[in-house]
Amino acid sequence: MTAPDAGRGIGTGITGTSGFSRGSFRILHVSTGNVCRSPITERLTRHALADRLGDPLWGGLIVESAGTWGHEGAPMEANAETVLADFGADPSGFVGRELLDDHVIRADLVLTATRDHRAQVISMGHSAGLRTFTLKEFTRLVRAIDPATLPPLEDGVIERARALVRAAAALRGWLLAPTAEADEVFDPYGAPLPFFRSIGDEINEALDPVVTALTGVRARA
Repeated sequence: MTAPDAGRGIGTGITGTSGFSRGSFRILHVSTGNVCRSPITERLTRHALADRLGDPLWGGLIVESAGTWGHEGAPMEANAETVLADFGADPSGFVGRELLDDHVIRADLVLTATRDHRAQVISMGHSAGLRTFTLKEFTRLVRAIDPATLPPLEDGVIERARALVRAAAALRGWLLAPTAEADEVFDPYGAPLPFFRSIGDEINEALDPVVTALTGVRARA
């Protein structure tokens, strides 16, 4: 038995039908309130991309976040800001958003905090199923993908990112989570700073192989 074709079922590059746009690649992080987990994940992703690529535009990668019950216009939680500062990431200027259809339509990759968030995104339609994963699910799938099968960085980060999503979608169902909770990032809302920091460590650890696969560049020592 062989794995399914990694290129089947993913969009062809026209925004508004498949989520793909030709000039950029949008990564959308989703949690509940968009004041804790998804802001941490958004800003850690931006920080890691800048570290690997050294380009303020990250080669066309756009990183955003929203919440299924998003606190529209709200700042991120103070403990989330502290966690980002611990990693040297920039928490400034963040404004919470409620997840809208347009966010999903424009996203090339949606990474959610939990399986419930993933289900909510997929239920919105817009052919989101093959480009929506929990963060930890995507990390697990990315670890199984041979980097040599992805386009080289010389071909552009966007093409490499699209190929990575296709490959991960093809592997889903072949690499199942070891436990029901393995793909979850738990909500630290209202928790003390040490728990926020543990969630920050968890998110950062999950992001590292993803950003490495996207960019072809390992984190600096």
